[in-house]
Amino acid sequence: MNVVSSGKVLAVCISETTGTAKRPVAQCRFLAGRGIEGDGHIDTIRPVSLLMREDIAAYNIVHDKRAEPGDFAENVVTEGLDLREAAIGDQFRIGEALLEVCQIGKEVLPQHYSFHGDRLLPTLGVFCRVLADGLAQSGTSIELLK
Repeated sequence: MNVVSSGKVLAVCISETTGTAKRPVAQCRFLAGRGIEGDGHIDTIRPVSLLMREDIAAYNIVHDKRAEPGDFAENVVTEGLDLREAAIGDQFRIGEALLEVCQIGKEVLPQHYSFHGDRLLPTLGVFCRVLADGLAQSGTSIELLK
């Protein structure tokens, strides 16, 4: 696979349970075949979610809100990398970790978490499974591999 674009991780976020906002942490550990250590979505079908800082910023402008990393229940907030370029089967290298895109967006269900009634992950989120372990923190590089 070749690197087609790159950016950086703005924040990594976790929550102990599902259905809640996530909180930024200093760093996270990706675990192959499982997800993110300590996150409520570990061992699920789509354990890691990515969202662009640019989409959060646009939401804040349009809705006059102050959403921060994790407020839409995303694990990884990226910057400078257009997640819309990703397709199922593509990979992301985040530091030493390797993730594979398993789903683009998701169905909205009543129990899904929302930020003031709004959700970005169903339309703008990218969901991945973890292929190789690694650590990530704010400033870690992220590369899209096709």
